[in-house]
Amino acid sequence: MKQTDYYNVLGVDPGSDPKKIRTAYRDLAFQYHPDRNKGNPEAADRMKRINEAYAVLSDPEKRKAYDGLRQQYGDAARTRFRKAYTEKDIFSNSDIHHIFEEMARSFGFRSSDEVFKEFYGKGFRSFEVRRPGLFGAGFFFFGTPGKGGMRKGRLPSGGGPLAMLAGQLLRKLSQNASPEKGGDLFETIVLDGETAQNGGPYAFFQKTDKKKLIIKIPPKVRDGQKIRLAGRGRPGRGDSPAGDLYLKVKIRRPLLQRLKKMISDR
Repeated sequence: MKQTDYYNVLGVDPGSDPKKIRTAYRDLAFQYHPDRNKGNPEAADRMKRINEAYAVLSDPEKRKAYDGLRQQYGDAARTRFRKAYTEKDIFSNSDIHHIFEEMARSFGFRSSDEVFKEFYGKGFRSFEVRRPGLFGAGFFFFGTPGKGGMRKGRLPSGGGPLAMLAGQLLRKLSQNASPEKGGDLFETIVLDGETAQNGGPYAFFQKTDKKKLIIKIPPKVRDGQKIRLAGRGRPGRGDSPAGDLYLKVKIRRPLLQRLKKMISDR
């Protein structure tokens, strides 16, 4: 299959489960995030292909439709799929917005709004729905059915596409009888003195997800201090957000300092 095949774009097999597809997307989104590849148009194009592939393969109905075209048309499946689905259709109900917001909070990247407006221009719109005990957010595109282009014009007030999508989201969230945020997780990381003083990227293996994360250590971090990674805790119930992951910092002292401390404690 060519690189336009959605499975090849994400580097997953056609039989991959939703969790593996989401993990592959998160890793690629971090690798090709525009804030880590400034001035690199090839990375920007790759990121857009990754977004499109994930938006399709993470949605059961769209994935089923694409798989059918893939079996029938092979390499031409993506071209056939795009004739039937606009960008507005493809990104409808996608959680890409949430994933980019997680990276923004964890690594100091720009918000998802800024990134997608840079990628997709004025045709991009985001939305957010808040009610007591309920929260939802996402984005969509304006476009005419059957075409990939964007429709110019202002966001309709009242009962436009935004209101329709927000209403659908609210109904979906309201169907959950007892929404509950996921529980927080707590782990410990051990830093050497130089990393604790200067900060910077740090490779960390998260035991719960069994995956490697690159986290940003702030300068002059203290022994016993906790670093919060939003959304990296236990999954929420229904559509509720995941909990947070708290990393307790332990600073590794040189052997001489440890011996001095042992003597002074006697």
